[in-house]
Amino acid sequence: MIATIKVGFIAALFLNFSLSLFAKGPRDFYQIKIYHCKNDTQLKQVNDYLENDYLPALHRFNVKNIGVFTPISNDTASVKLVYVLIPFKSEEEWLKIDQNLLKDVTFATAAKDFLAASADEAPYERMESILLEAFEAQQKLLLPTTKNADRVFELRSYESPTENLLAKKMAMFNKDEISIFKRLGFNPVFYGRVLSGSHMPNLMYMPIFNSVEERNAQWKVFSSDAKWKEISSDPANENKVSVSHIDSILMHGTSYSDY
Repeated sequence: MIATIKVGFIAALFLNFSLSLFAKGPRDFYQIKIYHCKNDTQLKQVNDYLENDYLPALHRFNVKNIGVFTPISNDTASVKLVYVLIPFKSEEEWLKIDQNLLKDVTFATAAKDFLAASADEAPYERMESILLEAFEAQQKLLLPTTKNADRVFELRSYESPTENLLAKKMAMFNKDEISIFKRLGFNPVFYGRVLSGSHMPNLMYMPIFNSVEERNAQWKVFSSDAKWKEISSDPANENKVSVSHIDSILMHGTSYSDY
């Protein structure tokens, strides 16, 4: 009987977890596009397209506050990346944006060379797309009040062994971790559960720092914080097993990024 109840509870948890994609509510949805470039020529083509064609088109459809970032390691990396963070007010807005762009004559004309590039002159090697739903405890994008070329954006991804353990880690964020980050001045742009991506199940978030040195110092403060030590050592949170892999990418905003 107990086993039946337990299985039923877990099934209900997973059902609610998946149906939240279609739930009506005020929280943002985010798309992260990642362009992979093999050389500086492709990198310039992608940046020119984003700056002159893609972002202006999104702005015309009232999609604002788009972040465009390049990893600090881009200069020496063999594969050069460009990250685009696009906030949507709802899943419906995200679903319709590509259809709207196809009907936008201004966009089609301006971006023709990029969109119709031949296979032997492709402007990028490949493009990834990640869809996220904002966390309950921070349902909207929080933007920095000023623009600073030296500012460091850290994109973090936490992978979990199972969906159930991801749900536990998200609950930990919503209940305590987000408030700790806020108190310690991490200034996160967003927190989101990945609905579609290549490293699921996982969550992602993006704190902001004035420099790499400040970033390193802030994480030391976090690791020694009394509240963090309390919740991370609580067996009920299963913190030691709820995260199986962490990726961290340090980036600068491009000159044409909205922030």
